Amino acid sequence: MKTVFTTGEAAKICKVSQQTIIRCFDSGQLKGFRVPGSRFRRIPRDQLFAFMRENGIPTDALESGKRKILVVDDDEELVELISDVLERDGRFEVKTVNNGFGAGMMVKEYQPDLVVLDVMLPDINGKEVCQRVRSDSTMDGVRIICISGMVEEDKVQDLKDAGANDFMRKPFEVDQLVDRICQLLDIETAAAT
Repeated sequence: MKTVFTTGEAAKICKVSQQTIIRCFDSGQLKGFRVPGSRFRRIPRDQLFAFMRENGIPTDALESGKRKILVVDDDEELVELISDVLERDGRFEVKTVNNGFGAGMMVKEYQPDLVVLDVMLPDINGKEVCQRVRSDSTMDGVRIICISGMVEEDKVQDLKDAGANDFMRKPFEVDQLVDRICQLLDIETAAAT
């Protein structure tokens, strides 16, 4: 479990901008320390927890320390594979759903950090799911990676215009997916040991 956070990590956990965290740090509202010989600020877990409590920020992200991933695909084997790899990684909490309608409900209630979204769902296409997520300002922080084996190159841009942050063509290596998830969530790519 992580015991010290950067200002960027603290910002993501608190769902505020990094500048807000830096201002709170510099004004003394958020206690921490500077890395000797640099301008980097670091915030110990207990100080961040206290700051979140004082400011009414939900502490569940900090308590579990895990990033929430929602996997949406009707291919049960692929869903199981992605879930297994992410859960074994230890840095992620995973929920899965196999259709677009369920995805819409689950994104609202689960508030994931990132959605792995199959474009070809049985009931609704991934582009519509992207648009629905992006139309709700409470979900601005949600990252979306679309996956598909049947999308033409020109459609990839449509998905990005609809709100997808990234696209991966099936079949892909699950390790590559984990790397992309880490990049989008701004966490270290290789599991820190």
